[in-house]
Amino acid sequence: MSKLLLKTIRIKKPGGGTRLQKVKVLASGKYRFVKNTTKGMVRKTRAKGRPAYEKIKKKVKRKSSKSKSKSNKPRKKSNSMKMPKIPSIIKKVAIGVGAASLASMAVGIIAPQFVGIARPIAALAAGGIPGVAGELLINQGLLGNITGMFGGGGTQSTAGGL
Repeated sequence: MSKLLLKTIRIKKPGGGTRLQKVKVLASGKYRFVKNTTKGMVRKTRAKGRPAYEKIKKKVKRKSSKSKSKSNKPRKKSNSMKMPKIPSIIKKVAIGVGAASLASMAVGIIAPQFVGIARPIAALAAGGIPGVAGELLINQGLLGNITGMFGGGGTQSTAGGL
């Protein structure tokens, strides 16, 4: 009995290019094409007691590059001047006041009678409750009224006379 000798050869395709084909080398030295084996493919029929085919995919482990922030070295401090951290409430107040002033300009052009209503609404929409509070204190004159009560800075007109 002769030993089965399989070989892979390169065959030219009709449209150009080449492909690989498994062949069996016969005793005369000629090649006979070998059909594709079932390795890597699903069998149409399986023997009793044989487990069903499950394709096993190889998982490629990729090395995760360590980021510089995870290293134990202390960070270098930059020489450039940094802005101080501002609390979020102050930021919201500033955003609310800015939105109120923009809204008053826009509404003042279209409908000036609604400027007093548009300012707090815009401050509420942009800065939330701190924005409305800041806008009322700074722009609506409540701050002047409060300080006038304690400091007596406001002018009082007295009715009556002689």
